[in-house]
Amino acid sequence: MPTVPREPAATRRLPARRAGLSWRRRLVGALTGLVVLPLLTLGLAQLGDVLDLPSQMLFYLLAVVMVALVGGLVPALAAAVAAALLLAYYFIPPDSFAVADLNDVVALVAFVLVAGAVSSVVGLAARRAREADTLATAIAASREELRVLAHEQAALRRVATLVARGVPPAEVFLAVGQEVGRVLGADAAAIARLDSDGAVTILSVLGEPSDQLQVGSHWRPEPPLALALALRTGRAARCDDYSQAAGAFVDATVRRMGIRSSVAAPIVVDGRLWGAIVAGTRRESLPADTEQRIADFTKLIGTAVANADSRAQLAASRARLVAAADATRRRIERDLHDGTQQRLVALGFELRLAHSTVPAELPELQTQIGQVAHELDGVVEELREISRGIHPGILSEGGLGPALRTLARRAAIPVKLDIRAETRLADPVEVAAYYLVSEALTNTTKHARASHTHVTVEPRDALLHLSIRDDGVGGADPARGSGLIGLRDRVQALGGSIEVSSPPGEGTTIVVELPLQPD
Repeated sequence: MPTVPREPAATRRLPARRAGLSWRRRLVGALTGLVVLPLLTLGLAQLGDVLDLPSQMLFYLLAVVMVALVGGLVPALAAAVAAALLLAYYFIPPDSFAVADLNDVVALVAFVLVAGAVSSVVGLAARRAREADTLATAIAASREELRVLAHEQAALRRVATLVARGVPPAEVFLAVGQEVGRVLGADAAAIARLDSDGAVTILSVLGEPSDQLQVGSHWRPEPPLALALALRTGRAARCDDYSQAAGAFVDATVRRMGIRSSVAAPIVVDGRLWGAIVAGTRRESLPADTEQRIADFTKLIGTAVANADSRAQLAASRARLVAAADATRRRIERDLHDGTQQRLVALGFELRLAHSTVPAELPELQTQIGQVAHELDGVVEELREISRGIHPGILSEGGLGPALRTLARRAAIPVKLDIRAETRLADPVEVAAYYLVSEALTNTTKHARASHTHVTVEPRDALLHLSIRDDGVGGADPARGSGLIGLRDRVQALGGSIEVSSPPGEGTTIVVELPLQPD
């Protein structure tokens, strides 16, 4: 089943503490102050007669704010001190450092304090803004990874659904190749089965096939192929650069397809290395977590293969049991017909011969012998019926058509036959069809209170289509116990299907499909 979602990488990358400014940003801020303050001073010197001290302070304060925005608090404080010194230049004569006016000194100190406060606020606001940008970037990355993860989980669920439904492995292989291509953005993907000779057989291909990379191709992978490394080590492997790789497969397939890197992961079934899945891209390389993401799919492939093997073994076991039962039926029918039945018939002839030789003056003996001969005829007839029920000889001799016609003539209700099978079918198929019709007619006679039954037999599309319909009271439920349960096992053992529809008051319909060439 799909794995537990992993923690998104973007979430793992969130900073543990608030991000500060780098020394590069502070250097840029200092350089900004070194450029802006002299230029501003030159400009204010030209306007010295126009602007008063508060106006000049305002311009210098704006320059400090600019430095704070670029480089943060430290360069801004340095710029504030430099700005105060430049302002003091207008009030302290060049040849004397005495302060002209205490009010100007207070104004300069106030300027430095205000500039420092404003720089602190601006720097904090800028830092908060940068942290918000960093957090927004991390959230966006987290959302993107969650979206990718949800897409991957959806792909795994789709494949897991196919596995749970028990579809043939070939369908699972095709689905996995398509999903891997979509999830990883791979340009090519393939599933390879490891054969006993050490070579591989390609079972599924996504992307442009080649002579060696196509379904059914059989070849031996060699390093540096990621597929070869995964099969040799039993672990996931990758090759991030095929540009320097050499080899016939690399030249004929990898380079022709434009594959630059690939990742392969082994497929393990019931503890043994079964094969591998490989994905390739024309980009520089696949992401670092590709091996783990592919491994999630290989687990589903392993489950699908194991389930298919179990179903195949179960079907083979059922088929062997059915074949053994049929062989036993034939042997018993043959023994009854050639042995017991013939001996009883011969005994009847002897009794009739003895009956004909009894003197007329012994009428009671004649009567007794006649009664025994009559009873013996009844036993022989019952034995014939039992023999037909075990295995009708006409089925082996004439095939399904004659056997069903005989069955219909002996039925207690009218049976309309529509048999479109002109040739003999496989013996297991004929036997299964015969017994299914026989059991259905028996159930109809006993329980359905039907006036007639319609039987259709038609080979079509490599299947034998068989239907038995009656106009009885309906309401049949095979689950409550009937001969149809055993017939269902026989049908499934042959790889077929059987459906019973029996709405109350609408009769019963049995539809069967059997492969004409069962495994």
